[in-house]
Amino acid sequence: MSCKIELEGVSQSFKTTTSTITLFEKLDITVEQGQSYAITGPSGSGKTSLLMLLSGLEKPTKGQGRFIKAETVLPLDSLRSHVGFIFQQFHLLPELSALNNIALPLKLRGDKQAVAKAEHWLAKVGLSKRADHRPSQLSGGEQQRVAIARALVFSPKFIFADEPTGNLDQGNASDISDMLFECSQAHNAGLIIVTHSNELANKAQNIYSFTEGRLTLDCKNINSGPARHLTQHTGQQHA
Repeated sequence: MSCKIELEGVSQSFKTTTSTITLFEKLDITVEQGQSYAITGPSGSGKTSLLMLLSGLEKPTKGQGRFIKAETVLPLDSLRSHVGFIFQQFHLLPELSALNNIALPLKLRGDKQAVAKAEHWLAKVGLSKRADHRPSQLSGGEQQRVAIARALVFSPKFIFADEPTGNLDQGNASDISDMLFECSQAHNAGLIIVTHSNELANKAQNIYSFTEGRLTLDCKNINSGPARHLTQHTGQQHA
């Protein structure tokens, strides 16, 4: 049975030395396992903050989040063992080989098949021959392939990707985005991407734009099919 993540009436703000800045208020959104989502918008609009709330890594200033698994409602804290992350900066450990970067999350969980599973995913992303290479010996595209394999190695329910192609040239960006969507679909993982790239966003089944505290489902995507299941969600921003 599929899982979903719900945010209801969430607000997020942070304090500076002189004021409180509100990114968004009273925002609702639901993401489902097996679906892909792109969140677009200008820098500073709150896209990454929303990603952190959905993943359970941060808590909202107001409102609540839920992880619904097999019709059981759980707090978002329980989601952490079911998610994989991919970042713009790769975040590979420089002293470890490509293979060991992938295997590490499983080793930390005591999985005796960690290396075998890492080898499987390294082959999936086309880097079997680079298994013993450290990140400094890999190109940017290769490093992001390793990061994708690391995110998927423990079969997460959801994958969160923050500007996953932001540091790549156009050719590598296209290859990496195709691989990311193919791998997530093959394993029925929900994929939630924050991106400035229209090309990447247009590959998602559901596209949201985030501007001035308002999260809006792209109308073109509603007409295209998969996104018809969703409703528009809005938030407000106050100076």
